[in-house]
Amino acid sequence: MARSSSLTKATTTPLASIFGSGFLIIVPILASAVGHLSVIAMAGVCVLAIAVGAVIRFNIRNAEPVLADNPPESTLSLERTSDLALILAYVISVSLYLHILAAFVLGGFGADTPLNENIITTAVIGVIMLIGMTKGLAPLEFLETWALWITFAIIALLLAGFAYFDWNVSQSSAGIQMPKPLQHTTWEVLTILAGTLIVVQGFETPRYLGDEFDSDTRIKASRWSQIISTTVYIAFVALALPLTHLLDGKYDDNSLIDLAKFASPLLVTPLVIAAAPSQFSAAVADTMSATGNMEEVTNHHLKEKFGYLLIGGGAIALTWSTSTLEIVALASRAFAFYYLLQCFVAFTVSKSVTQKLGIVVLALALAFITVFATPAS
Repeated sequence: MARSSSLTKATTTPLASIFGSGFLIIVPILASAVGHLSVIAMAGVCVLAIAVGAVIRFNIRNAEPVLADNPPESTLSLERTSDLALILAYVISVSLYLHILAAFVLGGFGADTPLNENIITTAVIGVIMLIGMTKGLAPLEFLETWALWITFAIIALLLAGFAYFDWNVSQSSAGIQMPKPLQHTTWEVLTILAGTLIVVQGFETPRYLGDEFDSDTRIKASRWSQIISTTVYIAFVALALPLTHLLDGKYDDNSLIDLAKFASPLLVTPLVIAAAPSQFSAAVADTMSATGNMEEVTNHHLKEKFGYLLIGGGAIALTWSTSTLEIVALASRAFAFYYLLQCFVAFTVSKSVTQKLGIVVLALALAFITVFATPAS
């Protein structure tokens, strides 16, 4: 396949993954954990993600040529293990995306219960499996671009609505009120924040677009996706935070619907409508990626349709065994483990002592997330 140098096209995939679910759930999670410090916490999560992104970009530039030309056994083994870890992470993320889809759609109708969420999530996974096993999911790839633009549109509407609310409140006698965090120890706060890594996940996807784009384009796409997402996330959390005290300490996976309603009831319907295609598209993309990785790991001995069956079956099993916020933390742990293995790959390739020291420090942070990340309560 001819490789393209279109930066805009290459940046679509990581941005669609990063914004796939993160903006829908991050505000209530941070507000419950750290209250008025949510913006600082969001910035900290983004800084960590940028550091991990630097490792991914290093591996695009330096590890890929080594892996393509008689690599050391340690580098090759770590890369193959990271591929397996990424498959597991994708299975978890498929369940997460569709859990969030169900929570927002049902929340829009006031019918959000754990049972209803599980039924809707299972039904959508079943549809994806059926399409994948009969026709393949490639014809649905066009949804990624459309879902991203729909997501950007609703984020812009929400930012405007939140900003208008904040301005009006700032001019009132009551003034802006910030939320108080729920009762947590310092350790609990750290583990909850560790469980939010999934909301900035996606910057690694250019690592696997080598058949379509050259290395320079993929590196730039990964970097720009993080610059854009960091800017949007920090602004989003900052503008939404003054509304969160209106939740009275009751934080759910679809609390953003209530925040939108506080800003303007007109925002609720667009938010619910936007949540559905963004989550469905992200689930389709991760199902395809996981299946592709499974084919590669098994040297194409595993047929594509059976890959869809395994990914969908795993996602359904996870759906019925845990809640949305627990899946958020579990997904963060799974991707942190994948990033940890990518740090090891970079370590085996790097020639700089200073660079290796930085990789070790980052690996320790990722190891903490892998072991200790917990869901927001």
